[in-house]
Amino acid sequence: MYVSEWENGKRTLSDRYAAILRQLLGVTDRELRGASLAPVPPMADGYDELLSRIDSATSVGVSMVKTFNDQTEILRTMDRQMGAAGLVDQMTGHLARLEDALNFAVLPTTRRPVALALAGASTLAAWQAIDSGAVERAWRHYELAKRAARDAEAPMYLAHAMAEQAYVLCEAGRPSLGVELVRDAQRTVGQAGSPRLRAWLYAAEAEMCAHAGMPDDCRRALDAALASIPPGSEDRDPDMLSIFLNGAHLARWHGNVLALLGDGEAVTSLYDALDVVDPTFVRAQAGLHSDLAQAHLARAEYDDAHTHLRQARLLASRTGSVRQRRRVDLLSARL
Repeated sequence: MYVSEWENGKRTLSDRYAAILRQLLGVTDRELRGASLAPVPPMADGYDELLSRIDSATSVGVSMVKTFNDQTEILRTMDRQMGAAGLVDQMTGHLARLEDALNFAVLPTTRRPVALALAGASTLAAWQAIDSGAVERAWRHYELAKRAARDAEAPMYLAHAMAEQAYVLCEAGRPSLGVELVRDAQRTVGQAGSPRLRAWLYAAEAEMCAHAGMPDDCRRALDAALASIPPGSEDRDPDMLSIFLNGAHLARWHGNVLALLGDGEAVTSLYDALDVVDPTFVRAQAGLHSDLAQAHLARAEYDDAHTHLRQARLLASRTGSVRQRRRVDLLSARL
């Protein structure tokens, strides 16, 4: 009854119920209420307030930027283990504080570290929005990440935001445009990118090409990714903390792309990846089981496909991933 009255405007949505619904639906307060928040009345003389905010932004030092980045890291860890839906309020508040610090920072020495922190947080928020099915919010977060990366003069962060934004285009049914955006990201970073980032960009290009029906380009990009990835088990790029990629992760990505191409060899790569997947990457595990289901479907191995789809559905429900559940539903329709 309350839902009907809220939709018809007969009852005002209270803050208490709004907080509950935001967590359940994985939406921001603005998206939930469907209207702009009430504007703050302007002060008669705003200069004192402006200078106060500028002074506050100027005082943001190394320790405060580290606090911002630590908060992003906590949210990233919670996201990969628990999913994005329950983090909307925390992520929205975190971005607002970072934007506020950047908007009132005057000199480059203050702006650049804050902008870099904002770029990293915005790409995380954007990927969470994709996972929650909020594609417009994801697109806006990527635009924010790109602006912040340019402000920070950080081509690696800019390239990463551009390439991840290509996934929004792919999800929207425009994978060919996604291919072009990833390639533009590669040109943007050029030789300034770390080997791990270059491998990540090639793998993203391969995935976009697979969706766009470009198998030859896809395989060339896969070969380039495998040639670029640094050796060893370390998966975190010290110059690009948003990137988690090593040989094991790339094996899973390689299998995913082969499965999209309908290549029978995908099964071997994916089972190898399943043996070494980090158990804390719950959403990645859901994707891996979906990949295995797709690979088995390509080989008409329906019982195996059904087993992995069931596991993928359980993990997707655990994290509340709209994106993964949609994929599971599409694959289930082929059984």
